[in-house]
Amino acid sequence: MTRPAPAARRLSTALAGLLALAGAQTAGSATPQPATTAVATPAVESAATAAPPATRNGREIYASFREGLADPSCGPDTSQRWQRHFAAAPKRLAERNDDVLPLFGYVVDALREAHLPTEYALIPFVESGYKPGARSGSGPAGLWQFIALTARNHKIAIRPGYDGRLSPVESTQAAVRYLKTLHGMFAGDWRLAVMAYNAGEYRVLGALKHSGQRAMDADPEKLVGLSGITRAYVRKLHALSCVLDQADDREEWLQALDRPVAVLAPKPLPAGTSSLDAWARQHDLDPANVRRINPAFAGGRIAKGNRPMQVLVPLAPGRAPAADQATQTTTLADASDAIVINPPAADADARTETASSSSTRSHTVQRGDSIWRLAKRYGVSRAELLERNGLSADDMLRPGMVLEIDAPVAAAPAPESLSAVPE
Repeated sequence: MTRPAPAARRLSTALAGLLALAGAQTAGSATPQPATTAVATPAVESAATAAPPATRNGREIYASFREGLADPSCGPDTSQRWQRHFAAAPKRLAERNDDVLPLFGYVVDALREAHLPTEYALIPFVESGYKPGARSGSGPAGLWQFIALTARNHKIAIRPGYDGRLSPVESTQAAVRYLKTLHGMFAGDWRLAVMAYNAGEYRVLGALKHSGQRAMDADPEKLVGLSGITRAYVRKLHALSCVLDQADDREEWLQALDRPVAVLAPKPLPAGTSSLDAWARQHDLDPANVRRINPAFAGGRIAKGNRPMQVLVPLAPGRAPAADQATQTTTLADASDAIVINPPAADADARTETASSSSTRSHTVQRGDSIWRLAKRYGVSRAELLERNGLSADDMLRPGMVLEIDAPVAAAPAPESLSAVPE
């Protein structure tokens, strides 16, 4: 069956998502007034450190995954065998009582922040079925199925009472660091990087050398000296990405994603904490849920260690994640062909717009914003938005920056003593 072009399909998905989200807005929501803060000046500290929402719509996670794909094409050469093998993956994302969607969102976020393709977020699907406590009879464990030697090489702690491979925080941080290294080593080719993840970087480097190829223009299918398992690894991930990319053909599946999903964030455990259950109750969290997502702590007991430990928990309302968001940056040219489903305007605008009596609008930059997204949101062109703020496509957006959305409007005549002073 001939499928619509990716851009058309993504537009269809986005429109459906926007309609669904629009229905969630309350009729009485107040329309925020635009601001007139100077261009590219840091916002007040309270705005820059505003706490993120504790939940997000499941469609936002799906949209972020699709935006980040390095190879969204799904032609006839995509493995039919592996598409059938992973056919149940969309169902697991749609399941309300499964941890897969919030964990998937956490991994997608980590990869997007590292500017890595979201194909890598499918590795835990292939390796562990997105089960943090998964163990293989041959030794690998956790979401990313690290063996003990590899774990130690990547600074993942393993000691009596604690196995960092089973920590979604520690293992994901290590996996993203490793994938970042591989991605750079193999000229940004995600296929070579995942081959190296599976077989080791030196084996792939040797295969490139023996095949007379360079990483920047390699044909992975023609590399000599690699096992069939390693070659199949790329086909698995690409087939799975196509299964998920095409899942939006089913309206009932999209409706199942259209729900609040907990935002997961790492949280440090204070020194001296001995019980995960007690810590969870102290923070008004469900102990069973915290234990299930963080199986690294045997029996929920927190063994003493020589470095701070973290747990992955739902982000409580009003609590900011441990990471310093002010250091995160997003290039203005990011997501040039992306479709983003924004949260309900009442929530989003409350975080990003400030009140003013002016007739022009401004926007306080949040983590993950890009010029493309803001231009689409406010109905202006990217060129106008860049020019209006004295920016180029190579400049960086930083949380806390205030961008002028509209061109200045001449002030209306005012009473004598209150007349506007010309700029």
